[in-house]
Amino acid sequence: MLSDDEIREEYRILEQARKDPKIFGSLYEKYFDPIFNFIYRQTDDEDLAADICSQTFLNALTHINRFEFRGVPVSAWLYRIAANEVNKHYRKQNATRIFSIEETRVKELVELGQENWDEELVKKLLGYLKDLPTEMLEVLELRFFENKDFKEIAYILSITESGAKMRTYRALDRLRKKFNLSIKYDGKK
Repeated sequence: MLSDDEIREEYRILEQARKDPKIFGSLYEKYFDPIFNFIYRQTDDEDLAADICSQTFLNALTHINRFEFRGVPVSAWLYRIAANEVNKHYRKQNATRIFSIEETRVKELVELGQENWDEELVKKLLGYLKDLPTEMLEVLELRFFENKDFKEIAYILSITESGAKMRTYRALDRLRKKFNLSIKYDGKK
């Protein structure tokens, strides 16, 4: 989580990059891996993720003058572009959306009330996550696997902050009820 000063510093860098695109390189270096991983989880294809990631940063640089400071990190803008590029890919291909996640990430999200954390339960949970509606899956991914706060999620998905909270709570509720799980969640951000 970036402080307000860090967010303003990124915005200052972005402002400078509008005049000198080479300066954008520092933001590219900082956010390439997280954006790539975000895209990869939605495509499960390394080459495709690399292509979409490249397009994301190209779009950001091409449209750098469109970025408006709204109190969110520059990364939220990049995630928004990446999410739009992934959506565009799936619309263009008329393909079913993919969600790929490692078991360890799921274990970080969920604590079982009992001690029976076995492979079968993990597979069921992963399968269930993949079958959630895209809107719910997006907020869970951004909230728990990308560690975004509700303000950033709202910005990335072009929804209200209360809409981001509601989608998150509904998705968590589904997981709790379906699997009788205790979800690690403080709800503060």
